[in-house]
Amino acid sequence: MVNGMATLNPPGNLVRSSAPITSIQPGSGFCMRLELAWGKVRRTYLRLFRRGYVERMAAQRLGECPNCAHDIVDPRDLKFYRNVCGHYFRPEDDPFHYRESLGFARAGLAELVLFSVLCLAIAVASLVAVNFVHRIFWVSFAVSLAGWAFVLWFFRDPERLIPTDRQALLSPADGTVTHLEEVAEPDFPGGRALRISIFLSILSVHVNRLPRSGRVLNLRYFPGKFADARTRNCQVDNEQFWTDIEDAATGKMLRVKQIAGVAARRIVCSLRPEEDVRAGDRFGMIKFGSRTDLLLPADVDKQVLVKVGDPVKGGSTVLLRLTSS
Repeated sequence: MVNGMATLNPPGNLVRSSAPITSIQPGSGFCMRLELAWGKVRRTYLRLFRRGYVERMAAQRLGECPNCAHDIVDPRDLKFYRNVCGHYFRPEDDPFHYRESLGFARAGLAELVLFSVLCLAIAVASLVAVNFVHRIFWVSFAVSLAGWAFVLWFFRDPERLIPTDRQALLSPADGTVTHLEEVAEPDFPGGRALRISIFLSILSVHVNRLPRSGRVLNLRYFPGKFADARTRNCQVDNEQFWTDIEDAATGKMLRVKQIAGVAARRIVCSLRPEEDVRAGDRFGMIKFGSRTDLLLPADVDKQVLVKVGDPVKGGSTVLLRLTSS
């Protein structure tokens, strides 16, 4: 034991190569493909019937993207490509900026709409069947409404009160602390890191938030399996996304690992390399049950404030305090 934490040396590092990052959701998915297909239809309509709008958006578009492979008409087209496209719009020029404050994760709006339409259609069909076929359809009516409520609950994105303590390291996710241990991590100082693992159930908020202010150093995406996020080797075998951040106060590196689970098949990370970030800000999500790991150099002076089994909230719970900088 080291300072009350288990000291392990498992084969916990990936040996496979990372894959190219082509969007904020590099694993793609049905809803993403559906939304991208709708985007093509929408852009065709705008160019045919709303040329003034297209010209106005083109004049407001900022940044550069040499040999750009992305068809950007308005800010909606940057939803999936914000991290790989150099174009951007100022918030005041974005007529769809309100979607950030709807109370639902913007990265999951397509799923929210699709599943809502499906659940409500089944509910309406069940009501019709109750009147004309059999009362047993009350069951499918109730199940469909329960399914709709679950989808609304899953994609919720509540506001959080972000602690102002400059020494605080915040939780990157909602859930339960499952691991608090020192592990082998070759590219950390001394080859070791303190790992805090958080398991997100399907009832947790799945939006991820930044643990510290700093600068994005590196982003890596690893395709993989979708085993239960509580299993021993999921941090090695499962699909995951690594975000390395240089802490603005200490200059030390932090690593956030978003790890897919048995139900979570889609990882979202919207950050760009070299981007300056603030503690508590949203940076991505994992769709359905999953795990988030936070790693920091094992030799950092710290006061750990949580233990295994503790519930935590992303951007709000202080996992530890850095006692020197």
